[in-house]
Amino acid sequence: MLRVITANLNGIRSAATKGFFQWLAEQQADVVCLQEVKAQETDMTEEMLNPPGFTGHFFCAEKRGYSGVAIYFRHTLERTVRGVESGEFDIEGRYIQADFIHDGKALSVVSLYMPSGSSSEERQLAKFRFMDHFYPHMAALRTSGREVIVCADWNIAHKQIDLKNWRSNQKNSGFLPEERAWMTRVQDEQGWIDVYRQLYPDATDTCYTWWSNRGQARANNVGWRLDYQLATPGIAATAQAASIYTAQRFSDHAPLTIDYAV
Repeated sequence: MLRVITANLNGIRSAATKGFFQWLAEQQADVVCLQEVKAQETDMTEEMLNPPGFTGHFFCAEKRGYSGVAIYFRHTLERTVRGVESGEFDIEGRYIQADFIHDGKALSVVSLYMPSGSSSEERQLAKFRFMDHFYPHMAALRTSGREVIVCADWNIAHKQIDLKNWRSNQKNSGFLPEERAWMTRVQDEQGWIDVYRQLYPDATDTCYTWWSNRGQARANNVGWRLDYQLATPGIAATAQAASIYTAQRFSDHAPLTIDYAV
C-alpha cells in the first residue's frame, strides 16, 4: 500500500502550532505533499524539515512568508525536480516533483500550488498564464512512461458538486468557466483521473477541502473541493480509499489522504 497525503497548510509554522505534526505522526503515510508552507528552510525546525521517518524536500518562494511547496518521503528518491521552467512562477515556489521506484515500478509524485486569482484581476490573469504554461507540462507527465500522482491545491472547483454555493460563484475565481474547462481538458483530453471522484462520484457535503475564514463558513460547511490528487490511469485504478480529515483545523484547508494498492 502507498498512502499519499496532500495538505495546504497556509503556513507550516502556523500548522505546527495547531497539531499538524502530531496528527501526521499517526497517519502511517508514505508520501506527504504540502502547499503554502510560507517559510524558508532556515525558518523551520527539524520537525518541520524532516519529521520522524521522513526526509523533506522543499521548493520555497523567494518572497518570505509566501507560497512554497514541499514533499516528505519515506522512500529513497531517484531525483527531485523543482519548478516548471517559468521565471514568473518558479520564484513563487509552486512545483516540486519526486521520482522514485516503488515495488519495481517507476513512480512520480508532484506537489503543486496553483495560483489563486481571488485577490485581483491581475492575479487572475497570472493564474490563466500559469494554466496555459502548465497544461503542456501535465501532458508531458502523462506521457512520461511513469505512473504519476499530482497532489495539488488547484484553486479550482471543477463541477457544481464540488462547492456548496455554485450558483452564486459562477463569476468568481475558482469556479470560472475557463478554469473549469481547463480541468475538464486535463482529464478528458489528457486522460488524468480525479482519484477522489473515481472513488466517491456522488459525494457532496463530505467532499470539501477548503472553507473561507469569513463568517461561519466552516461551521456551516459552506465549502469548496480545491485539493485533488490527479493520477495516471494505472495507479489511479489501484486506489482503495480516500478521506478528508476535518476533526482538527490545521489551516483553512483540510488534508486529503488516498491509499493506493501498489
